[in-house]
Amino acid sequence: MARVKTQYKCRSCGYISASYLGRCPNCGAWNQFEKETEEVQKRSTKATASRLIQKTGVNEPVKLDKIKAEKEERIPTKSEELNRVLGGGIVPGSLVLIGGDPGIGKSTLMLQIMSDLSEKYKVLYVSGEESANQIKLRADRLGVGQSNMLLYPETDMHDIREQINDVKPDFVVIDSIQTMNEPSLDSMTGSASQVREVTSELMKIAKMNAITIFVIGHVTKEGAIAGPKIMEHMVDTVLYFEGDEHHSYRILHSVKNRFGAANEIGMFEMVNEGLKEVTNPSSIFLDQRLPNSTGSAVVVSLEGTRPLLAEIQALVTPTAFGYAKRTTSGLDYNRAALLLAVLEKRGNLMLQNQDVYLTATGGIKLNEPAIDLAIVMAVSSSYTDKEISPTDCFVGEVGLTGEVRRVDKIDARVKEAAKVGFKRIFVPRHNMYAGLQDYGIEVIPVSSIPQALKLVFD
Repeated sequence: MARVKTQYKCRSCGYISASYLGRCPNCGAWNQFEKETEEVQKRSTKATASRLIQKTGVNEPVKLDKIKAEKEERIPTKSEELNRVLGGGIVPGSLVLIGGDPGIGKSTLMLQIMSDLSEKYKVLYVSGEESANQIKLRADRLGVGQSNMLLYPETDMHDIREQINDVKPDFVVIDSIQTMNEPSLDSMTGSASQVREVTSELMKIAKMNAITIFVIGHVTKEGAIAGPKIMEHMVDTVLYFEGDEHHSYRILHSVKNRFGAANEIGMFEMVNEGLKEVTNPSSIFLDQRLPNSTGSAVVVSLEGTRPLLAEIQALVTPTAFGYAKRTTSGLDYNRAALLLAVLEKRGNLMLQNQDVYLTATGGIKLNEPAIDLAIVMAVSSSYTDKEISPTDCFVGEVGLTGEVRRVDKIDARVKEAAKVGFKRIFVPRHNMYAGLQDYGIEVIPVSSIPQALKLVFD
């Protein structure tokens, strides 16, 4: 008889303890330990990594220069935004995780994409949250109710494995990973052990049968997908579907991609007929700018390989209390506090008795260093109550000594600014070269914060 082993695992970081702990000694999270039981056998009957390698014919070490590299095939979808995020299309045999808040539109996105793919490929949509009738009603609303996609409402992984073996689909959607149950485990559905075991089983199915599997996972209030972070390491691609509940726009953001560049974004708009692609995101974030307003600056940010123009707004007001307040939305708070200190020291602006509110409009989140110069300009504009020209935009990282530092991919940023219609762009001096003037926009190099303030406001 097999011996039963009991242990406690942290849902946040995966730390294992022999007894229950209130606070995780590894990550510091409270009340995250979950009881797990498993049967310890002398020999596992499941396919291990070594057995999977033998099935592919590679069962011994091989010199790297002796391995013949083959470029992976890609299946393009009708969604150019999804193709961009995935690196050019879907790689057969990959396991893709799509995470996001409940109700953000993950199932709608998958339903639209899989309905298009079902015209040429066999698609199996496994739903553990909705019945077949509910999915049919939503598909009719989206205009894809007549597709050839196969629906299978089920949560038992044993039955799902049998259906995959019988149907032999090219694509499988699991909606969602929290509802799937591995009957060999006695833990609760949606627990860390269940999610880990189901993901491992899906990875084995994808790799051994060359089936592309999309797994939908809900993001918890802590921002983790289904609790355990180990899930992100097991899959090939991790995509986050993000958006503000007060805006109709959604951003598909790649966090990890073994077959392409990470940090790529694709934009969609949620309309009555489903998700519609946004091919020019820059115009979306700038079309509501108020003319002759202070505290507004435009930055050419870079998400992956995609240049994106966004508006940064600042409001500087005298504080009514002894301690000045700092508030950010869509921007890193610590970075903003650092820039305010640099601006006060190097730009001679008295901000210690001023409340400062900063936001990136449109619900977008910006976190790259190249947005520093635009933040500084927006704060200075609000503090001095001087308008920045609506045809000016900014790119540059700001250092603690007040210098404006070099940024990556300056050509793509300048080209995007010229395409949208801006007349001037302020860039770091070390990024300047003669070819930047060929894009039809005036490029002004700056080397420090005092120089930039003088050129913009004097």
